[in-house]
This record gives sequence, structure tokens and C-alpha cells, in this order.
Amino acid sequence: MERRTFLTAAAAVATARFPILGANDRINVGQVGVGGRGTDHINYYASLDSDCRIVAVCDVNQAARERAVALVKKLKGATPSEFDDMRQMFESKEVDAVSITTPNHWHALAAIWGCQAGKDVYVEKPACHNLFEAGQMLAAARKYNRMVQVGSQGRSIAHKMKAMDLLRQGAIGEVYHARGLCYRRRFSIGHTPDEPVPPGLDWERFLGPAQLKPYSRNKFAYNWHWFWDTGNGDIGNQGVHEMDVCLWGLGRGGWPGSVSSLGGKFIWQDDQETPNTLQTTFDFGDAQMTFEVRNLPTLPEGTGPVRPNYTGNIFFGDRGFMVVEPGGFQLYKSAVGNSISGDAARGAGAGQAERYEKTMDEKAVEQAQWSTNPHMQNFFQAIRARDYRLLHADVAIGVRAASFCHLANISYRVGRTLKVDPSSGHFLGDDQANALFSRNYREPYVVPAVV
Repeated sequence: MERRTFLTAAAAVATARFPILGANDRINVGQVGVGGRGTDHINYYASLDSDCRIVAVCDVNQAARERAVALVKKLKGATPSEFDDMRQMFESKEVDAVSITTPNHWHALAAIWGCQAGKDVYVEKPACHNLFEAGQMLAAARKYNRMVQVGSQGRSIAHKMKAMDLLRQGAIGEVYHARGLCYRRRFSIGHTPDEPVPPGLDWERFLGPAQLKPYSRNKFAYNWHWFWDTGNGDIGNQGVHEMDVCLWGLGRGGWPGSVSSLGGKFIWQDDQETPNTLQTTFDFGDAQMTFEVRNLPTLPEGTGPVRPNYTGNIFFGDRGFMVVEPGGFQLYKSAVGNSISGDAARGAGAGQAERYEKTMDEKAVEQAQWSTNPHMQNFFQAIRARDYRLLHADVAIGVRAASFCHLANISYRVGRTLKVDPSSGHFLGDDQANALFSRNYREPYVVPAVV
């Protein structure tokens, strides 16, 4: 059977198993992972009562499951089904879609399993834990005709959408440089010893695709972000949001010709493996993208007030520049005309600055940055229409942003500039770097070569 015929047949089977929902039908959601972000998801879904209902929760931690069940019951007056194994949830005919807020190393496999079970998937960022998983997630979504929305909620925030439209219209001319900034003040996690696994926690299943290691508090809860087996550092945590906006605004497809990262873990003496500073350059030939992560005190480069935490993007064009921040964007155009002298040009340039959008107050900034409701509503819209092209952050978009974070981390870990194969994303002539393209999976938690 030809590949095209096979994919068409698979899509038809998947659609037949799960018929198209009407505009007024509520979608039954199963929540996988009910820690901090998973609790956020429950609150978001509970507020979207006309779109969905939460019918199931799943977590490897019994205490977290119990809290989640109690929260759903408090918010909606109904008791969801409870699972400690996501595969059992995926088998449930009661569940239409699954929402995945596990640690990073579970994102791809959970999403693929969900697609294979005929579920639509909302998966938190970063979409995948390594470069190999990016292609497998995309293949699974397309093969099984599933809607897979990645939690890059900036794609559904009005002022960011407007800013990107202006860039496309040439508001600052031709964009030749995009700069992403992730200045998040964090603190040392210290040292925690190996110790017995707490009662009610399935540590083996928590590790999943990662190799078995003794339990310690720093490897669990939020701090899993700072270990290579389970997380990707802050570039794959907060930074992937800005990476996505960088790629969105720069408007270049494909892989960069090269990637170069420098950084390190400075000052802190603790268990963290990932760097607390990282500076990366991606070279596209006719354009560049630079990205900086810093978890130590940093002066922001944007236009907002000086504060410990600053995230945003700056785009440079031949006719001006644009600063895109959590609460708005500002666009500045340079003076036009070859006859203006140096001093006059500087004055004219300042006079012609155009501010298209004012910065919001602090409360509005927080709401604009983090509200996920519009992104989830977009997910439900695509589910009902059975059209992934309606998704604001379809899996193809999400894995691209994650992949650039992985390129940066790999360059940092091998300590040199890497040339990238434009057809595959692999590294040219560098076996050490290519060894980090995937990971050593642990049975039975293996992302398959054929989905």
C-alpha cells in the first residue's frame, strides 16, 4: 500500500471512531499531570463550561490526584474518573481529548500515545524533549488525523498577533534580526540527598522514558526542569515562549545554517545541571536570530520598567524596530530621506518614533501574558471543525520552537559552533552532537521510530 493511501485510510478510521462534534457539544477532557501547571489547566477548563467538561484526571502521585479530584468537584460539582496510568485514561471512551502537563520528558510519548488512541491533544510547551521526538509527534498527529495544540499561548494573545501582522505588512521594513530575551531571576536549588520514594508516588513511572535514578526532592516537583534527563533548562521552560515569537516574527523557514551557544552555571553550587546563563546565535544566511537566557540579576533590554524578571522580543528591520513584551508592543520607525545630515537624522528619527500600542498596567500585563483560555478555545474550535490548520500553535509550530531550544542546548553541551544539515536538522560531521539528537529510552517508555 502506498504511504499516501495508508495515511488517508488511517485518518478515515480515526474520524469514524470519533465523529465530528457539533458546535454546541461539550468536549470531554482528561487531564494528565495535575501538579502546578495541571492545576492551572483544571481551573482554565472549568471556566470554559460551554466548551468542555473535565471527566478524568491522571497523575503518578496519589496526593496530587486526590487534590485534583477535590478541585474539580468543588469547581463543577462532578467527580472525575481517576487514573494513575495515562494509557488507561486513553482507552476510556468517555474521554474525547487529553491535556498533558507532565514534565518535559513525557510530552512527546504521551502525545503520541494519545494520538494513537484517537484522542485530540493539548500538550504543554516545550512540545518535545529532544529533536527526534519533534518529527515523531508531527507524524503521529497527521497519521491519526488528530488536533494537537502546543501550549504556546502567545499565539492566541491579541497584541502579539497584531504585532506579527504588522511585521508581515512591512511595518519596520525587511526583518533581518530577531532577539529573544528570557531574564528570569531564579535562585540556587541547593543539594538534596537521595532518599526513599514518598508514599503514594510511582517514581518509576514518573521517570518514564528517562533512565532509573534514585529519588531526591530536587529531581521531583518543579526542579526537574534543571536536569537534562527530565528538563531542558530555562530556554526550554520560559524561553521557548520567546523562541516561538522570534521564529514567528523573523519569518524564516527551515533550519539555520549554524548554531553557536556560550554560557555556563555561574555562582550557584548545587544539584542543577542546566546552565543559568546562555547566549545563542542562529545564522540563517540572510538573517540572524539571537537568544539570551539569564537567571541572575539582569537589566532588561526592552522598553518596560526595570524589574527582576523580563521576557520579550526585539525585531530589527531596515526601517525601524519593534519591541514585543508581555503587556503590549512598541514600534519605532526611522527617519526617511537621504538628504538629512547625521545630527538632523538622529533628531528626525527620534521625532518620527511611532508607538502603536502602549504598555498595559501591571495587572493587565499579567493577564495578557498568562491567560490560556483563548488558546484552549482555539483548540476546541479546531476539534469541532476537524481542521488542524485552524490551530494557532499546531504541533508543527510547537515542535519547531522546541527544536531551536534543543539546538541551542546541544551547542552549549558540546562547547562549539555546529553546522546544521538543512534537510534533516542533524549536525554535519559531528558525532558527539548527533548523539544528543535523541536519547537512550527505557522500555517500555520508548518513542517509536514508526508511529
